[in-house]
Amino acid sequence: MIEIEEKSERALLVGVETFENAATFASTFEELASLALTAGAEVVAMATQKLAQPNARTFVGSGKLEELIMTVDSREIDTVIFNARLSPRQNVALEDALGVKVIDRMQLILDIFAMRARSQEGMLQVEQAQLTYLKPRLTGRGVALSRQAGGIGSKGPGESKLEIDRRHIEGRIEDIEKKLKKIEKSRDLARKKRLNSGIFKIGLIGYTNAGKSSILNALVDAKQKQYEKNELFATLDATTKVIRLKDEFSVSLTDTVGFIQDLPTELIKAFKSTLEESANVDLLVHVVDASNPHHAAHEQTVLQLLQELEMDKIPQLVIYNKMDKAPVDFAYTITPAVELSIKSENGPMVFRQAILSELDQLFVKFECELPYSLAYKLPELKQIALVDNLVEGETGYQISGRIAPSLAWKLKEY
Repeated sequence: MIEIEEKSERALLVGVETFENAATFASTFEELASLALTAGAEVVAMATQKLAQPNARTFVGSGKLEELIMTVDSREIDTVIFNARLSPRQNVALEDALGVKVIDRMQLILDIFAMRARSQEGMLQVEQAQLTYLKPRLTGRGVALSRQAGGIGSKGPGESKLEIDRRHIEGRIEDIEKKLKKIEKSRDLARKKRLNSGIFKIGLIGYTNAGKSSILNALVDAKQKQYEKNELFATLDATTKVIRLKDEFSVSLTDTVGFIQDLPTELIKAFKSTLEESANVDLLVHVVDASNPHHAAHEQTVLQLLQELEMDKIPQLVIYNKMDKAPVDFAYTITPAVELSIKSENGPMVFRQAILSELDQLFVKFECELPYSLAYKLPELKQIALVDNLVEGETGYQISGRIAPSLAWKLKEY
């Protein structure tokens, strides 16, 4: 069971810039502050250092470590958060030297996911990822999964006051995998129903906090709206809604977890089944936050993860959202693209038109005759295809329009 605990902690953020991460260091370190705030920390100090490569034992140099020790003491720091993945050895050495809890970027992200998970599947996936992350960190300390200190880095799997050894962790991971396989079977059945429903499927993907949930909410009625907030990872569980694009023509729109730079590999594996909701779509809508100064780096993160997830062959439409907050000299880094502000008065209309324009490129033309005896099938046809022309003939309706190649087989019924 995942415990959700909110406790304000005084945090010191630490980053090491190397030749390898120089291009993205500024954006990821700035993002670390947002992640810490999302987790409930009070960021009271930051420290950075440039090194050819991190120190094998303490990650930072000896001089910087002395500086961190003084900062921890003088600023009454509770938690030190590193903007990188620490090895188990580095984690132990740093906690010994600093005398306070030390976590890395990966554990912080896992902590936030533990806070956000709501569905049974989401909670199990997060716990699996946390256990996989923590397993190699038991060596040398017999670390209990439920830290006595609580707070950031302790939200998630744990049995209070009980030290859990490696064997217990492995058994728990196996148990979670069995439960997830059962859930995945149910998800597969629901997915197959959608595949056979004859509806065009669109998936919203993008960097965390790009506005994907806002887009979904702008297109559905009040009863169907989902949680949205200006924060990182506001949405974890995949949500699919059916929306009307034009007249009776409808599509399914799926919103799922946002991507982030240096996403823990444990989470990519754990959330594979959730991300598969977007892997089985006909069109991916890549939403970019145009107001974020690091949007170009965010775009590359998304594109790289899509490639790793073997989703890069799916047709893509790029949408630059939040244009009302974008700088005057904003310039596209991916073309072609569409710009909009989904929360503006005409935002939803611009989005619908952008999708329809994209479908013009993806759909194939068709002509058919629907006998009057089958007139009851006309509403269904209008739901799965864009009908451009409908004329009443002598024996039936003469219909022409456009339809997705994957759904063309449905025309055999007509």
